Amino acid sequence: MIEKDYRPKLDIPKTASENFWDIIGYTAFLGSLVFLGLVFGDLPDEVPAHYNASGEVDRWGSKFELFILPGIGLFILLLMQILERHPETHNYPQRINETNAQEFYLNSRKMINLIKNLCLVIFSLILIESVSIAMEWIEGSGPWLFILLTISAFVPIVIGLLNQRKIR
Repeated sequence: MIEKDYRPKLDIPKTASENFWDIIGYTAFLGSLVFLGLVFGDLPDEVPAHYNASGEVDRWGSKFELFILPGIGLFILLLMQILERHPETHNYPQRINETNAQEFYLNSRKMINLIKNLCLVIFSLILIESVSIAMEWIEGSGPWLFILLTISAFVPIVIGLLNQRKIR
């Protein structure tokens, strides 16, 4: 067992899957920002600002509120980027030692990477749906988007914890 204060700082290169998910997450995030910029002038004054669990709009707000979603996305991106760069600070079981630290670090970093990028995709989808409803292109996706987004938020955590159990 190694104490948290004495965990080694290892230089572990990003994996292909981490790079793949970064491309997906950043592309979705930047794409939604470009999309918002292109349609912002044509948006009505009121846009969907909140959805209930059924996927129905339960509050309308100013079109400027749409900038809250990218703002939260950017905050999550920056916070998760810091966590990704410092896996030695993450919480690990007591069985972590010098021989398995790299495996624990990589598993934890991959989990954070996936969560970060799925959050970027989720906020991008919500932004695009809000704009689409406001522009009357669609009526809404109903509860399916909420269900899909909720499941996708927990899948990386479950996968990461299951993979962590396999580390000896």
